[in-house]
Order: sequence, then structure tokens, then C-alpha cells
Amino acid sequence: MAVFTHAACFAHDTGPGHVETPARLGAVVTALRDHVPGLEWLEAPRASRGQLLRVHEPLLLRTVLEAEPAHLVQLDPDTVLSPGSPEAALRAAGAVVAAVDLVMAGESEAAFCAVRPPGHHATPAHAMGFCLFNNVAVGAAHALDRHGLSRVAIIDFDIHHGNGTQAIFAEEPRVLYASAHEMPLFPETGQPRDRGIGNLHNAALQAGSGSHRFREAWRDRLLPAIDGFEPQLVMISAGFDGHRADPVAHIELEADDFAWLTGELAGIASRHAGGRMVSVLEGGYDLAALAECSIAHVRALGACATG
Repeated sequence: MAVFTHAACFAHDTGPGHVETPARLGAVVTALRDHVPGLEWLEAPRASRGQLLRVHEPLLLRTVLEAEPAHLVQLDPDTVLSPGSPEAALRAAGAVVAAVDLVMAGESEAAFCAVRPPGHHATPAHAMGFCLFNNVAVGAAHALDRHGLSRVAIIDFDIHHGNGTQAIFAEEPRVLYASAHEMPLFPETGQPRDRGIGNLHNAALQAGSGSHRFREAWRDRLLPAIDGFEPQLVMISAGFDGHRADPVAHIELEADDFAWLTGELAGIASRHAGGRMVSVLEGGYDLAALAECSIAHVRALGACATG
């Protein structure tokens, strides 16, 4: 199984006191290197402007890539641009494109992108919620356009709704988007009534829901919809901020919950997609919990790839 990452992703500086720090990526990379043997570590390339423009407007590219800040610039109260951010953003999005190419070529059934900044809040026109470019959306659009796929499923288990991903694909029949997330919570989107053109599937979880409600939402509502879509590629926005130790959410999950869901998605990928899965890191802000969940998730992806 392949893991894409790049040293440039550590250079995205969010400033003192921000929860989305380079230490997050360090915790993930160290945990995977130490506890998941047999991974193929690959360097993330840069995404091209053409790949980014499939899902983002030119103004956002200019904002992120051409501002050349000498210091930290607040794009919004949560989202920061630093001198190292443009290269980090290009490598984060490029990782997902390369991962799609890898699994579509049959060189690996599954790939994980250990990158930052995260992406699923970035809309076509705006960076927001710690996110500069929408990494998973860039990869999904590449799968549609470069590889000619007609059914790509994006599964988002970050505890915050991926409003950017939903906005990008709400009217794209070739993409199914499924998310279970805490509500009320930033960004206050992802109502179950949001259906797009029938391709959006959202489940809202209350604070304190725990493993039982989380698994119930996926097992009874979201997984059947994904399975019925018969995706040719399964893509995952892998946020681990639903863990009980995380400081930003209140769903009270365990690492086993992420391993369970990954295994369920692997079954769908095996039935419909030749096992092809691409996962990209999103949230997760308690370093110990993030490391534990990343190990559980990647091990489950790897079991799928070798099974």
C-alpha cells in the first residue's frame, strides 16, 4: 500500500495557538512509519493549475499561489496563508491526483495521502476552515476527466461537514458525496434534507452520539446508498476529530470506529471498484488520538489492499 506525503506540507505555518499545526502531520507520519510496516512511501508531486481549475475558480488560485506573503496572512478567522503555504497546498492536492493515478494504473489498490493543509471546506471560490484547496475534490475531478470514470464516491467521516466538497459536486451526477458529522458545529451545513441531484447523503449526529449512533448512521443510511451507487473508485476524506479525546468535537468515537468504517468501505470498493481506494487526511487535533486513528485507518486500508 502506498502513502504519499511531502516535506513542504510541514512548512504551512498557521501561527501560535492554532490547532492545525505541522505537529499533526508529524504525528501521523511517525505513527505510520513506526507501526505499519510494508508501506510504500512516495513523494507527493505538485498539482497543476489545470488540475486545480477543474474545481476552483482562478481568483482562489491567485489568492493562494500569487500572494507571496512575507508573514502570516489571515484569509478568515481560521484560515492562514504563510510563506510556505503555496507549496504545501500544491503538494497536498497533487498527492491526491498522484494517488488516483496510482490506483487506476493498478500499481496499488489503496493509497493514503498524509498531507496538510486539509481540504474539504475549500469551496470553488474560497479558502476556509483551515483549507486552501479542496484536495479530495481535485483528485475526484481528475478521476472523472483523466480516467473517464462515471461513478466516484467521496466518503467524508471528518466530524465537520465537508461543505466545500458538497458545493463542488452538488450538481455532478458522476459523484456521490456521503458524510456523517456533528450538528450543530462548524460550518453549519450538511442537513439531511440536502440532496443535490440525489447524489448527496448527509447524516447529522448530536453531541455525545458515541460509537453506536455513528455506526448506525453509516450502516443503516449511508453505506447502503454508497453500495447502491456502485462506485468505480472510493475516495475518503479521513478526518479523525470525532475521537473522544479531540478538543474540537463531542461525538466520543474510538479508533476502532474508524477501522470499522474503513473496512465497510473496503468491502464496497472490492465489490464495485476493483478494490480501488484513495484516502486523504483531513482533521484530527489531539496528537495521540490522531496517531492512533491513523494507524487503525491505514491498517484497514492495507488489509483491503492485500486481501
